Amino acid sequence: MNIKRYIRNPALVVPALGRRGWFNWMSDEAYLKLVYKIYFGVYPDLENPKLYNEKLQWLKLHDRKPEYTQLVDKYLVREYVAEIIGEEHLIPLLWSGESFDEIDFEVLPQRFVIKCSHDSGSVVVCKDKTTFDVKKARKKINKHLKTNLYWAFREWVYEGIQPKIIIEEYIGDESELPDDYKFMVFDGEIDSVFVCRDRVQGHAKYFYYDLNWNRLDYQSVEPDVENEPSKPENFEKMVEIVRQLSKDFCHIRVDLYNVSGKIYFGELTFYNDAGFDVDINEQTNALWGSKIKLPVNKC
Repeated sequence: MNIKRYIRNPALVVPALGRRGWFNWMSDEAYLKLVYKIYFGVYPDLENPKLYNEKLQWLKLHDRKPEYTQLVDKYLVREYVAEIIGEEHLIPLLWSGESFDEIDFEVLPQRFVIKCSHDSGSVVVCKDKTTFDVKKARKKINKHLKTNLYWAFREWVYEGIQPKIIIEEYIGDESELPDDYKFMVFDGEIDSVFVCRDRVQGHAKYFYYDLNWNRLDYQSVEPDVENEPSKPENFEKMVEIVRQLSKDFCHIRVDLYNVSGKIYFGELTFYNDAGFDVDINEQTNALWGSKIKLPVNKC
């Protein structure tokens, strides 16, 4: 653990301890109120939520359809995606299993990506197998296999996932990971897409656009125009895919990749930033909040 980083940002402390089981005794509602207060300085209004971050906490507590768990499981969701938009939009799967020691690296290509099916942050990227640190990768993956993402921010959809290791083809180039296109969808209508790039340097930038590729002022601090992404030539096809995958949900985020004109599915997310998005500005928080219609039976 990077102690200095946690000292500089106390909001990291409680979720980190939550992952380790320190707050398992607290109800989901009580815990979410505590974390929300730490992040935003006020308690969420869960009786009459209006803001986006508030409503995501409400959805965690009250919108608990069992099928959501399959959709956030990075292994099981592949079947769902294949049925909706076709297998050609899945990143090719090279291997899956429950033990790192069962991986036969001899049969893997020079470049690949290892991740766990049940969480975020477990990704290990191999760009050159001849210099790949297997020992370091084993340590990271085995650590994540023992964690349950649910406890950090009480995202219940992750609680029941059976941890699994999956290895996929590497779809970036030699120097950078591909841009990640994250579509924000409300009642089947796409509000915006934000493009995540420069992740390889560890300082990701987010660029928000509407469907006409006009920049949107959605963040408290907007990145400069340097290295701004251009609209993909097949953007309309991406929009079509997103609409197919999101039509049955009151709110969901659909992530896609677009590599040399080939569109790949990334993931589905019900709780963007776990409902603790401190980067969006007040206007965006209110706008997105107004687009989530509660109670959930109207979704």
